[in-house]
Amino acid sequence: MRTIDFTPLYRSAVGFDRLAGLLESAARTSQETGWPPYNIETTGENAYRIEIAVAGFRPDELNIEVKENLLTVTGRKTANDDAAANRTYLHRGLAERDFERRFQLADYVLVTEAGLDNGLLSISLKRELPEALKPRRIEIATPSASATLIEGEAA
Repeated sequence: MRTIDFTPLYRSAVGFDRLAGLLESAARTSQETGWPPYNIETTGENAYRIEIAVAGFRPDELNIEVKENLLTVTGRKTANDDAAANRTYLHRGLAERDFERRFQLADYVLVTEAGLDNGLLSISLKRELPEALKPRRIEIATPSASATLIEGEAA
């Protein structure tokens, strides 16, 4: 894998260090394993959904955490009970290993809900801009003809 040197960016631009950090982070995480598989889809103009295939995991074995624009989904399998330990498998193809999946979120993207259905963990996200950042219309004031003018006597 090639590494990218962001030194020229730091010399000529101010305030883009966060962008460079995101690019470096994306390059590092692309070497992860592909398990569990996931989809990211847009469900509206400012709405998104992440679906992660977590077959075999119960809701109490999954954890979703958001901290500083980083969404972390972890799955930790609990110890198998005695009934499962006595099973004899001819083939064991279902993955039951622990996992951790991280997603970098943009500013003002919030997790609105999460649900587990048929082995798919769905996480809904929504971008909510604060009122101060939303576009607003500014009225332009013009002097009116009825405005009081300063009058004085001519000398």
